[in-house]
Amino acid sequence: MIRAPRRSGMSWVATLRAPVLWVGLVFAAALLFMPAAAPLFARAFPGVEPPVYARVSFLALWLSHAGLVGAASLAAAVAGIGLGVVVTRPWGAEFRPIVESIATLGQAFPPVAVLALAVPLMGFGARPTLIALALYGFLPIVANTVAGIESVPGAVREAAAAMGMRPVQVLRAVELPLAAPAILAGLRVSVIFGIGTATVGSTVGALTLGTPIIDGLVSDKLNFAIQGAVLVGLFAILVDLIFERLAARYPAGASGTNEGSAARRG
Repeated sequence: MIRAPRRSGMSWVATLRAPVLWVGLVFAAALLFMPAAAPLFARAFPGVEPPVYARVSFLALWLSHAGLVGAASLAAAVAGIGLGVVVTRPWGAEFRPIVESIATLGQAFPPVAVLALAVPLMGFGARPTLIALALYGFLPIVANTVAGIESVPGAVREAAAAMGMRPVQVLRAVELPLAAPAILAGLRVSVIFGIGTATVGSTVGALTLGTPIIDGLVSDKLNFAIQGAVLVGLFAILVDLIFERLAARYPAGASGTNEGSAARRG
């Protein structure tokens, strides 16, 4: 029996060439060792003290930022995917205009306006920021969920039903897997929006990577704003690359392959 040659060397090369690895390393280095760049910022911005933002560590800022985005994205995903499934069922189709109106309204309202409305009710801090992020990230998820499920060919559903699957089984085993690329794309847009929008939460007291940006703008310390902006940008790029890797698991031809196999089984 002839064994196929191992490809461990090729996999290591591919891993080392992956952009997500290098962006992750650069982001981690900037996050942990930003104070080491103090001489560089002192030379670029003479007379500004301190040269590097030091009121809160950048790691603590990132953990808080990531926690807010993660919690808001999870809430938006649960609501968006759940309602997207509901309005694509025959018994839930009448609710579709309402869901689409809510999603559009959440996207139309600027996050700053949502924060302004939420602060009198919930106070300053993380909670109004969570609401703003969840509302702002809801539309891409629900829209892509609906589009993904509706793009599943009727022949595939009929083949699954002919195999004896109940509607819930068809949804779980056929519709959602085939709609996964579209749903993942909606999640990707929502999370990236959230990373950028969360910086605005610092205007109402939330602890995020936008805190040094806001402090820098208020105190006329451009170096603080640059430090925060660089970290937010790297964080967004890193997460986008991670989603790109996840999307590669759902090739464009997967839908057609699954459709053909389901039809053959039927």
